[in-house]
Amino acid sequence: MGTVAEEIFSKKLSRNVSAGEIVLVDIDVTMSHDNTTPLAIKALRNTGKPLYDKNRIVVIFDHVQPPASVESATLQKEVLEFIKKEGIKNFFREGICHQVLVEKGFVIPGRVIIGGDSHTCTYGALGAFGTGVGSTDIGVSYATGKNWFRVPETFYFDVKGSFAKGVYPKDLILKIIGKVGARGATYKACEFGGETIENMALGDRLTLTNMAIEMGGKTGLIKTDKVTENFLKSRGYPYTEIVPKDPDYEKVFEFDVDDLTPQLAVSPRVDNVYPVEKYAGTEVDEVFIGTCTNGRIEDLEIAARMFKGKKLSPLLKTIIVPASNEVYFEAMNRGYIKIFMDAGAMVCNPGCGPCIGRHQGVIAPGDRALTTMNRNFIGRMGSDKGEIIIASPATAAATALTGKITDPREVM
Repeated sequence: MGTVAEEIFSKKLSRNVSAGEIVLVDIDVTMSHDNTTPLAIKALRNTGKPLYDKNRIVVIFDHVQPPASVESATLQKEVLEFIKKEGIKNFFREGICHQVLVEKGFVIPGRVIIGGDSHTCTYGALGAFGTGVGSTDIGVSYATGKNWFRVPETFYFDVKGSFAKGVYPKDLILKIIGKVGARGATYKACEFGGETIENMALGDRLTLTNMAIEMGGKTGLIKTDKVTENFLKSRGYPYTEIVPKDPDYEKVFEFDVDDLTPQLAVSPRVDNVYPVEKYAGTEVDEVFIGTCTNGRIEDLEIAARMFKGKKLSPLLKTIIVPASNEVYFEAMNRGYIKIFMDAGAMVCNPGCGPCIGRHQGVIAPGDRALTTMNRNFIGRMGSDKGEIIIASPATAAATALTGKITDPREVM
């Protein structure tokens, strides 16, 4: 017993488990999407085994949905044939996999979840151990219902203080990554705690755990509490307490957000982090608000409040992609979609959208995009001659209003 990661594996195996141990565990949920399922199917076939339990499998089309090329359409057709043949019921085209799994109740405290997507680490915001794996591991899990892990050591991020106006959890996680480095937490469980986290809504917690992988983390984790319990019980999902007990952390990092300012991660590295003031006034060609990091209703609310009654420059591509159908419907009910479109923004169907550079906002050579996504690798959004800057929804909305990188505190 110890850290949140050790607690989860100890409960799964009904014995005390410590960091560094190699364990074989039953997988509660195996998730893959339109990009990773085809290779997982191939890996399953190579085992010569049938599906172990079709009810533990979730397949989601989100990365290029609807398909934007003959190639992507062909791959999706192959996956659909597999789904029909195997009788898989947990198939969705309702938005980004990580948002949909949380909404549909697949993410429950204490579960071990693997996904054919690196941002599966998001699920730790609800006290589940989620981690991304390759398609071969997904195929093996299809066949056996199990996978092996080396129980990770834990980096603990103790956060105190209150966010100032115009500063958000996205600024915090960028600040953390800038300090730790893109490889600084490789294979570590990144556990977030402290008074700031305790006072944070679930959607904001998901932003933090989502980006654990951007500092190399195996997973991001937050202990369960009333926020977790209230979210799950409001939807009729079961709740289990997962809290650390006498944890022995490998490293403890302390952060105080009282003086935190809006942050930017500047191309081509996510740990290339600076205060927004350093690049204020820099012109951009595209603003994108969405993704599994910041496409939730709380994020859209920030932008809607800033856009209401205003007009965006038609020379600037402003693209908004809700993370899921549920988020989209709620945004419509609140009038946000109308605000966005009246302002001149383009609203696309839920999914990953521009984040992977396949459709819905590909950037050209020389373009500079400011986005709420989680990665700014060269070529991530299209041309390898483009530039990607990561920011909070508030900074993105402020920038969309001016066409230049803008401190949100100046326009809120």
